[in-house]
Order: sequence, then structure tokens, then C-alpha cells
Amino acid sequence: MKLKTFQIGFQIFELLFHRWSVFKLSNRQILKLSRVNIFVVNSGSSSIKYQLFKMPGKKPICSGLLERVGLEGSTITHKVFIGEDEKVIKKDLSIADHEAGLKEVAALLTDKETGVIKDPAEIDVAGHRVVHGGESFAATVVITEEVKEEIKKLFPLAPLHNAANYTGIQVAEKIFTKAVQVAVFDTAFHQTMPEKAFRYAIPQSFYKDLRIRVYGFHGTSHKYVSEQAAEYLHNPNAKIITIHLGNGCSMAAVNAGRCVDTSMGFGPLSGLVMGTRSGDIDPSVIFHLVDEVGYDLDKVKALLNKQSGMQGLTGFSDMRDISKAVAGGDREAEMAYKMYAYRIKKYIGSYVAVLNGLDAIVFTAGVGENDANIRERVCSNLDFMGIKLDKEKNDLEAAGIREINSNEAPVRILIVPTNEELEIAQQCYELLRK
Repeated sequence: MKLKTFQIGFQIFELLFHRWSVFKLSNRQILKLSRVNIFVVNSGSSSIKYQLFKMPGKKPICSGLLERVGLEGSTITHKVFIGEDEKVIKKDLSIADHEAGLKEVAALLTDKETGVIKDPAEIDVAGHRVVHGGESFAATVVITEEVKEEIKKLFPLAPLHNAANYTGIQVAEKIFTKAVQVAVFDTAFHQTMPEKAFRYAIPQSFYKDLRIRVYGFHGTSHKYVSEQAAEYLHNPNAKIITIHLGNGCSMAAVNAGRCVDTSMGFGPLSGLVMGTRSGDIDPSVIFHLVDEVGYDLDKVKALLNKQSGMQGLTGFSDMRDISKAVAGGDREAEMAYKMYAYRIKKYIGSYVAVLNGLDAIVFTAGVGENDANIRERVCSNLDFMGIKLDKEKNDLEAAGIREINSNEAPVRILIVPTNEELEIAQQCYELLRK
């Protein structure tokens, strides 16, 4: 009986060693190529961004954005880059969910006339943005069945995102069958936070046994733009506040390239006012809704994650729609804008205190990069901190990193276009080189 058990154990070990060897060999073979095709999938709650890189090159050969996934008026914008030329393909279509969206992307990648690959087998690596890694994932990892199971376990912590990320992985596995699938976690950048910042003031057992703590999100974006800002400032030790404003919104305090605090917490619900999420709210409100109004916890969860934020305040989750309403004199939309900017301003004040100074604030992501009105409201009446916006610079539309602060202001106000896809591709490439 003991001999049989030993033989079975040895066979299992032999099988695992063989699989590990094949995997390591495949990585080495990939890196022997002069160019590695890395396809990055960045699935958001209502969008899918993607780019295809030939690493180690940093310029994509194609990119795209699906907007309003699961909403009316879905669109896809696909760009193919040939030298200095750019070919743009735009489609208005109904995209019911992320799976349908990724199938549209795959068709564009292999299109006979405008495709950039002939066969999905040409993709060497598929890099996936995954929002929540819990304490299971503090770094980029190759996706295995075990990794997928862990990602599924974390669905409750990021209900609007992890399921979409997981769908992206499943579809990519079916389409890019020869590719190594890699996960890059939004929570990883925030792992440098000190314990005093990531712990909650609840009994210690909740952290020690259940790992309930602040994790933070949008880490891939915060890492990328803070590094770009530090390089722009020629100051690797810069004290920077990064402000990521999209459908989801978050901020981070970054000191010398290390995150020391962030606005999102255990899940992506806390902090700023967002597209459909409430941001910070007194927990007593939840108790009141359950005890006095008759809400069950599922209803509270749906309320705070999907029916609140700008959606709850105005009826719209897209800031472009709300901006139009503000311009049209809508009082509720105007108040929502004020609340949105006010919450950001409060976090700026607290993070200046945490950093004990400030060299720059950085606006990024869809709203941060494109909504001059929000930037102006956020930066108003902060002169005493050295934050003074130049309205003419702020209203000017331009590409790339740019300053919008007045010339005499000691604190730089920067717009830094985020490129989570490039950051993900770089992390995938570095992982496979190890």
C-alpha cells in the first residue's frame, strides 16, 4: 500500500515537473524571437481597451476602444498604425457584453483588408488587466486554472470588474490558443503602503484571519502616470498626487515612486464620487436602510455599486452626458459636478498632509484628461497650497503630457495620458524574461 502511494505521488510530481519544464521552455522560445507579440486586454466596467505591441517596442501596431458596453449607443474605434500613418475604423453597433465585444475585436485583428495578424496563433502573450488580486497576488503572474479560481473567489470584492476581467481571460484562451495568458493586478502598486495606511480600525483578527485591509485599485494607471510625471519633472523623488478619473475614480499619494496612500479600499467602492458608485459613505446609512427601510444586503450592494454616484445624482453615468446637462442649465447636474470636484479637493488636502509637501498633481484617464471644467473646479481656491491653474492652458486641447498650472505656481498641475496597456505589456514582457 505504501509503495503504491509512493508510486502515485512520484507520477504526480513527474507530471507537474514536465508541465513546468514545458512552460519554462515556451517562455524562453518566446523571448528568442526578435519581436514578441503581446496583446493587452483591459476590460473596464463599461469599456474594453486593447493594444497589440511588438515588444520590446513601446509603440502599438494597433489599438482600440469599445465604449458603452452593455449600454445604448455602443461604439468601437479601432486604429491600425503603419509607420507614421494611422487608419481608423469606427463602428456603431450593439455590444451586449464583454464577450461579444472581444469577439468583435478579434474579427478586426484578423480582417483580410485591415488586419494586423493573419492568424490568432501569431499572438505570443495575452496580458490581462485584473482589478482585484487580494493578498493572493502581489505581482504579475502567468494564468493557470488555479489563478483563475482565485480570481473568481475575488468577484465579490470587485463586482463590476473582476467578472469582466475573467470573461476576457476565458475568451482570449479560446481565441489565442498559442499565447501565454498573463494577469496584471491593479492592486499590486499599492502594496508599498505602510501598515498604518492599509489597516482598518477593527479587531485584529479581521486582518490576520480574513485579510480585510485597504488594497487600492487603478494601480497600473497610478504607477504609469506617476513614473511619467517624475520623469517629466526630472525628479525621481517627487511627491505626487495622481488623480484617475474615469467611470471609476481614485487617487494616490506617491512619494519617490512608492504609493503611500490611496482612496479606494478593500473593494473599489470607497473614496471619490464615481460613475455609478457612491464613494465614501457613512456605514450608518447602510444600517438604516437595512433596519428601518427594509433593504436586504443585495439591494444595498446594487444601490451603492450600480445606482449611485453620478448615475444616482443625475440619471447619467457618462460625464459627457452630464457636462451637456450642466451646459443646458440642469441644476441637479450642476450640483453633482460640485460634489464630484469637492470630494477630489478634500483628498488633495489630506494627501498633501500625508506627503508633507507636494511637487505635482496629475490628472489622468477619460475625465481627467478631457474635462477642463472638472479640472478647473478641483484646482480652484487652492492657491495657499501652491496650486494655481492657468485657465487658458487648461482649456487648450493638446496631445501628450502638458502643464496647466500658472507659470509662477510652485506646484505643477499636469495632464498625463494614462497608458495602462503599455504598462501591462511591459510587465508581461519582464515576467517572461525572469
